[in-house]
Amino acid sequence: MYRNDVAVVYIGLSVIGALFFFALGYLIRKYHAKKKLKNAEDKAKKTLEVAKTDADKIKHEAELQAKDLLLKMRTEFENENKERRQELVILEKRLIQKEENLDRKVDVLDRKEKDIDKRDHGISEKEKQITVKDKELEALLREEKEKLQNISGMTRDEAKQLLLKKLEDEVKQEAAIMIKRTEDEAKEKADKEARKIIGLAIQRCAAEHAVETTVSVVSLPSDEMKGRIIGREGRNIRALEIATGIDVIIDDTPEAVILSGFDPIKREIAKLALERLLQDGRIHPGRIEEVVEKIKKEMENSIREEGEKALFDTGLHGMHPELIRLLGRLKYRTSYGQNVLQHSKEVAYLMGVMASELKLDFTLAKRIGLLHDIGKAVSHEVEGTHSKLGSDLARKYGEPENICHAIEAHHQDIEPKTLLAVLAQAADAISASRPGARRETLETYVKRLEKLESIADSFKGVEKAYAIQAGREIRVIVQPDKITDAQASVLARDITNKIEEGLEYPGQIKVTVIRETRAVEYAK
Repeated sequence: MYRNDVAVVYIGLSVIGALFFFALGYLIRKYHAKKKLKNAEDKAKKTLEVAKTDADKIKHEAELQAKDLLLKMRTEFENENKERRQELVILEKRLIQKEENLDRKVDVLDRKEKDIDKRDHGISEKEKQITVKDKELEALLREEKEKLQNISGMTRDEAKQLLLKKLEDEVKQEAAIMIKRTEDEAKEKADKEARKIIGLAIQRCAAEHAVETTVSVVSLPSDEMKGRIIGREGRNIRALEIATGIDVIIDDTPEAVILSGFDPIKREIAKLALERLLQDGRIHPGRIEEVVEKIKKEMENSIREEGEKALFDTGLHGMHPELIRLLGRLKYRTSYGQNVLQHSKEVAYLMGVMASELKLDFTLAKRIGLLHDIGKAVSHEVEGTHSKLGSDLARKYGEPENICHAIEAHHQDIEPKTLLAVLAQAADAISASRPGARRETLETYVKRLEKLESIADSFKGVEKAYAIQAGREIRVIVQPDKITDAQASVLARDITNKIEEGLEYPGQIKVTVIRETRAVEYAK
């Protein structure tokens, strides 16, 4: 009995121990499971953080690539725009050159027409003299015919042939001498008064020799400012070029920046804006755009002031405000290097002097001279010749019809109907052809001299031709055995006509034909 109880106790203890160890194992396994779960959660968090870091890096790299691509596309776009602007500048330059070539051709046609008028006048006088000479020849022929018939017994036809052959050379010689004398007398009389009036006008017109270029130079306080002008990745210099339309050139020139552009107004705006930015010290794209816009408004006021100053200098008044503004714009236009506003003021002065000498309306003449090139203020924006555009503008803004007509006729676009229109042509030619008024390149100058000499050398009997006086005179040496004194005058006129037809030049060219006769003997 006792043993049974002990066995029950042992069995109970065994069960209790088993339950204890089971519970202990359960608790241990649960603890390990929680620990593994926590480790898994920590590992998952670390994995998420690494993934998030990688995602941020990928996003940042993508943003950098997008910025680089945007910068590259913007640079390509700006380069393309810059090339197109350069093409437009070249095209505008070609159009202006064509316009100036047309102006010079019109001047040549004008001179030809004047020469034709002079020749017609000389020919009418010559015809009268030839008529008198013909009557003398008829009387001489009758007298010679009677003598020949009485003395030699020759027939009428034989005597006629002999007499004509005898007089042929004499008539040619006298005709050439008569033509030269008649032309010289007509020219001397007509040119004497013209030279007097034009010379007086030129003497009383003291003109400045203005030189316009296609670049402007801005001085810098130090070379360190070049970096600030360029800006980070060139954003400042690009902003300035886009806002003004002018190329900004930064090179090795010490303490200087070069602004290059064909439009003088835009170039002046860029220069003033850059100078103001340097004074202010704040240089960034936003500030650049703000300053450029402000300078543009100030430039409009300056242009209007220049127009008003031109009116004041010429003593005129009562002009439409828009015409005054267009006059101010002419300060920033050039023709062969000659400032158009200065040229217009010169023409106004010259026309005023000549009108006074001819007893014409002094004020009206100066008004025509000042407005004669007003069309050049818009000729690069609107199709048409500057003389036609100028007359349309003058008519639009209330100028009298005689002023509009003179403006349109000053380059022979239409036939001049008034004396003031003719004076406008003369004053315009004087101002454009005076020494120092216009520039031409060395290559053009040399080609013109060579062309001038080749034209003279193309005539028979010419031994050698020399262009002198900077192409304003050509001296032609002829062979004396082939060209007579009378033929030399005819040759000079023929060379002059061919030069006018085949060569473009400012002013006038003097043609001098030299015939040398040498008598050689030997003492033995």
